Amino acid sequence: MKIADLITWFENWANPAWQESWDNCGWQIEPGVLEQPARVLICLTPTLAVIHEAIALQNSGTPVNLIFAHHPLIFSPLKSLRTGNAIAEITRLAFTHNIGIYTAHTNFDQVQDGTADVLASLLELKQVTPIVPTQAGVGYGRVGKLNPSLTLQELLTQIQTKLAPPNLIFSPTENLQQRINRVAVLGGSGASFISDVVKTGAQAYLTSDCKFHQFQESRDRGLILIDAGHYATERPACDHLVAKFNSLDVDWVQLSQKDEDFRQFHFKD
Repeated sequence: MKIADLITWFENWANPAWQESWDNCGWQIEPGVLEQPARVLICLTPTLAVIHEAIALQNSGTPVNLIFAHHPLIFSPLKSLRTGNAIAEITRLAFTHNIGIYTAHTNFDQVQDGTADVLASLLELKQVTPIVPTQAGVGYGRVGKLNPSLTLQELLTQIQTKLAPPNLIFSPTENLQQRINRVAVLGGSGASFISDVVKTGAQAYLTSDCKFHQFQESRDRGLILIDAGHYATERPACDHLVAKFNSLDVDWVQLSQKDEDFRQFHFKD
């Protein structure tokens, strides 16, 4: 399958026209690779480490020619590209080594079988619907039922096991044995959706990048807020995308091994 055909297939599934006005989905760098057979490295964030990984694969005999990322390389209009700037260096290396960079962000968040559905599936939620529908069958986040229900402690253990975050942050509670049967999920920064989640009747909400007062707000509104980190809540969707691409006639596809979780915790002995 050519890169052009792969991108056409993807955009028919997760239309970039769905993206938010502030977003930048689609081609970030296209150095003339559209007619080449697709050899794809999938990552959450297109960093210098990831493009160096792609170049190392080229040097070892795997001619990677596309980095397919969830997070955009470019969010705001660039005023300059200068030595020492990461975006400038990524751009230079991408053109030098003929590696395209394509991004699927808020369109991939909304689509069926995208970031939110992957999280819902990992937690085995049933009767799943979007937290905020945006159009027929798609929307931001997912809410569904746990059947059978779990205690809060069991739910936290399941999240830790399935997502393997460095640590979990969650709303203070007096009873880890309370039964949880309705859960909302949204990969990445989802604290702005707290009011929408409350309206769904969810008892717990798994997302990331939550602030002090957002935990306070959730507690005061009877919602258990669970922050597993941006990387942990979105990286599984990248792994799932590898499986979807493998089901197509893609020449080569692999999940990046140099994708980074930029949030770590220090534990005292």
